[in-house]
Amino acid sequence: MMKDCRRFFLWLVTALLPIYFAGSAFAADTVKMKTAWMDEHETFLMWYAKEKGWDREEGLDIDLGYFDSGMAILTALPAGEWSIAGVGAVPAMMGNLRYDTYTILIGNDESLTNAVMIRPDSPILKTKGYNRDFPEVYGDPKDIKGKEFLCTTVSSAHFTLSHWLRVLGLNDSDVIIKNMDQAQALAAFTTGIGDGVGLWAPYMYRGEEQGWKVAATPKTCKQGLPIDIIADKKFADKNPEHVAKFIRIYLRTVNMLKSEPLESIVPEYRRFFLEWAGKEYSAEMALLDLQTHPVFNYKEQTALLDASKGPSAAQRWHTEIARFFTETGRITKDDLKKVENAAYCTDKFLKMVKTPIR
Repeated sequence: MMKDCRRFFLWLVTALLPIYFAGSAFAADTVKMKTAWMDEHETFLMWYAKEKGWDREEGLDIDLGYFDSGMAILTALPAGEWSIAGVGAVPAMMGNLRYDTYTILIGNDESLTNAVMIRPDSPILKTKGYNRDFPEVYGDPKDIKGKEFLCTTVSSAHFTLSHWLRVLGLNDSDVIIKNMDQAQALAAFTTGIGDGVGLWAPYMYRGEEQGWKVAATPKTCKQGLPIDIIADKKFADKNPEHVAKFIRIYLRTVNMLKSEPLESIVPEYRRFFLEWAGKEYSAEMALLDLQTHPVFNYKEQTALLDASKGPSAAQRWHTEIARFFTETGRITKDDLKKVENAAYCTDKFLKMVKTPIR
């Protein structure tokens, strides 16, 4: 009996050792990468890729850190909490200005999913097309001056709010802007605080469910507003091949979103929000969020980031944002000199990506 036990033990060890060493070798060859995200559409792309194991196929083990705003992500960079992150174009501009970051990819288009929202009985909604060049924008200066607006400052929602005011001949100083994160702003406006609120998806969908109306979006104000995938410059310059692998992984999910019916992706999208962000999405809301966030494949990214014949489309978007925030007093003219050309939007890592991407 003892001999049989020894034989079995030796057989078991012999059988398992190759598996153990193979796993150890795999782990040793996998590079851990810390990334930072919000509970947003762009995060789903990397979450989905990780669920499928696509990061490990590229030799990366991507950790998805949760943050409640782009500025919160930026302030975590000096502590080394991430190497690559998804943020709005406004924090991306501030990221380069304050923390020396690159924009390496355009995550999606958010010009339809940021909004100034107003209660349905507000006098602000009495007027539409006050500025004839912007026929879909609601509001009249006399109904807006001195009013209080809840908003996450220095964010895409703030950009939307400020641009709405500018379309109507106003600026930030003509109203009261109370800084709140998105969850706080949604909750406060629900209880009757403020005359308007600046929200991005999914919070703006919650507002629509409560009957709030959209006074303006970047789209109706004729502004582009991308989500940026940014990288810490020190990390990226030291590890360009890892950045290129990250881009391959992200764009693999982009290809999936472009090739599959969005309705078929809804179950996984809802699971992402529930398991990763702790938020419950209805099937209808999930589909709407997927439909209103256009994404860009390798060819489209190349076109957006190509600066070989002058400023790229991405650089022009970010230049407009920098100039706008200078006009509104949020950054100085000296700051503007540093970021006005938006050279931080670069395609040098995209060019390293091996194609085709599955």
